[in-house]
Amino acid sequence: MLIHKEVKDRELYVYMNGKLIYKRWLDTGASKVFDVMAYDKNTLVSIKDLQQQREKRELIAVSVLLKLKATADGGRRTGILSGYRPDHVFEYPENDGRLEAFMGDITWYDGLAIEPGEEKVVTVRFFFRPQIEQYLSIGRKWQIHEGPVCIGEAEIIDFI
Repeated sequence: MLIHKEVKDRELYVYMNGKLIYKRWLDTGASKVFDVMAYDKNTLVSIKDLQQQREKRELIAVSVLLKLKATADGGRRTGILSGYRPDHVFEYPENDGRLEAFMGDITWYDGLAIEPGEEKVVTVRFFFRPQIEQYLSIGRKWQIHEGPVCIGEAEIIDFI
């Protein structure tokens, strides 16, 4: 069985033996299964495939608009430099209050720090984990944390 995944024109396609079985529109997060039987059969293979990808440490990179909170609003007292690795929190569960945070690094190339209260277009890279895929779509916003403290917000502009 041959599994092939590709992204083109902001759409993810999954093929099995050359036949399209799944499509996801990355801009909206909507998806469609074209061959239910093949997709169901492929589930265990996909899980193994995802484990192999995680072992290879594949990255997902997105271009985002990063907005840091001002110090007076509870943000940092100092700016951040390219390579900063905070926690990225996409949702807050209502029942038990525990957060699922994803590790991702924030980079840019002009060499200047981003100061509290400023915003900038940057690149955020995440290690690929199956749980994060559901949160990645154009326009999606999330909070940037240092431990339990929210220091900013990010919004996906594009996929890299």
